[in-house]
Amino acid sequence: MLINCVAYQEGKKLADISVADISKHVCRPDCFVWVALRDASDDELATMQHEFGLHDLAVEDARHGHQRPKVEEYGDTLFVVMHTVEFSAIDELHVGELNVFVGRNFVLSVRNRSQHSMLDVRERAERDPHLLRHGAGFVLYALMDAVVDRYFPIIDTMETELEGIEGQIFDRGTARLNIEHLYGLKRRIMVVKHAVTPLMESTGKLSSGRVPSVCEGSRDYFRDVYDHLLRINATLDTLRDTIGTAIQVNLAMVTIEESETTKRLAAWAGIFAVATAFAGIWGMNFERMPELKLPYGYPMALGLIVVACSVMYWRFRKVGWL
Repeated sequence: MLINCVAYQEGKKLADISVADISKHVCRPDCFVWVALRDASDDELATMQHEFGLHDLAVEDARHGHQRPKVEEYGDTLFVVMHTVEFSAIDELHVGELNVFVGRNFVLSVRNRSQHSMLDVRERAERDPHLLRHGAGFVLYALMDAVVDRYFPIIDTMETELEGIEGQIFDRGTARLNIEHLYGLKRRIMVVKHAVTPLMESTGKLSSGRVPSVCEGSRDYFRDVYDHLLRINATLDTLRDTIGTAIQVNLAMVTIEESETTKRLAAWAGIFAVATAFAGIWGMNFERMPELKLPYGYPMALGLIVVACSVMYWRFRKVGWL
């Protein structure tokens, strides 16, 4: 569906226009048109392809979606794919896609499978007409900056979650649950990393070396986006390494707990083995055993078993096995 279609002149909003009037403004050298679509249909993409002269391969990628984040040049037109990442109702990460076509005098953004609106990006750009005068290149920067800025709260949430898990690593009986949470967190981190790393590599093309002509005037702004992506990527790597360490610590805690259980079982087995040995000796059915004629033989035997077991219990307690 069409969200909005606006013409701009010298950095100021000229008018909301219809799709039929796009060609009238695109041909003017001092104007550019910014069109926003959401979950565009094939007919809408075909119409936009006709109005802006978009490349068939780029339109095909936008139509099918599920593309890797990238920046591609088709003549004088840039095709940019970005992943939007947001939390769903069940606190899982939902990945959407923002496809942006940028030409000398037009910007077409196509948002797919995402609930995050980009209206605030347009409002912010319109409040800075001196920046919007840079044209379509600045609009691309504004869209990229908005997508990248929305990664930060997600990373903050994951850092907080990791700190909570680390706080209970040494609590007894929580090792298995901690490992499940850590693997779930690691999976979410990889979702964000798959969105950030390719975009970081592509954004470098817009801030250094041979920069596409449409982005030449906004080179410094794209460098700022690149710096943000570098910082996010470094944070994700740190989180991933910390999770790996936490998983190893949890596995070590599981081993320690199992070792403690084995020690306790071995200690009790040793105590009962002593009692069993004495009972086994005195339980042999021989006719001539010296203890059989003693009047206090039975109480003495029980007392000896109790004393022997008590000594072993004290010894095991002293070495920390019980």
